[in-house]
Amino acid sequence: MSDDAIDRTPDPEMGRPQWVSGPEPPPPQGHPFAPEPVLVTVGDIGCTATRVMTPSGQRPLAGTVWIVTNQTTVDRRIPSYAIVLAVLLMIFCLLGLVFLAVKEEKIQGFVQVSVQGPDFYYATQVKITDRAQVFDTEQRVNYIRSLVAALPAA
Repeated sequence: MSDDAIDRTPDPEMGRPQWVSGPEPPPPQGHPFAPEPVLVTVGDIGCTATRVMTPSGQRPLAGTVWIVTNQTTVDRRIPSYAIVLAVLLMIFCLLGLVFLAVKEEKIQGFVQVSVQGPDFYYATQVKITDRAQVFDTEQRVNYIRSLVAALPAA
C-alpha cells in the first residue's frame, strides 16, 4: 500500500474506507437456526431441548428411547492392613479379630447408555470408578427422558 492510502482517514458517511476495493459486503444476517445450548451430556452423547447430538450426527429428540445398562462389578475384600493389625493385636487380646470385619469395596466397569430413535441407534459406555458415578449417569438419563416426555410425539 502507498503511504497516502495509510494516511487517509475514512469518510464518516461511507460504510468503509475509500481505499478498500471491491463490492460492498452484505450486512450480517442472523442465522435462521441458531444452535441450541447443550443441556446434558452422557459420555459422548449431548442433548439440547429438541436434538440428540452423537459423533455420528444430530437427530430429533422426540420419540427416542433411552436404555441404561449397569455393567459394573463390586469387589469386597479385607484390606491387608486389617489382616496385619488383627494378627498383631490377637496376641494381646481377642479384640484384634474385630479388624477382620473391615471391608473395602472396589467398583469397576462401565454403564452403557443407548439411545434408539425412529431411524437411528447409538450406544456409548461411561467408565465407572465410584457408586456416585452410576447414580449420576442414571439421573442424567432420567433428565433426558423427561425432556423426551415434554416434547410432542414425532
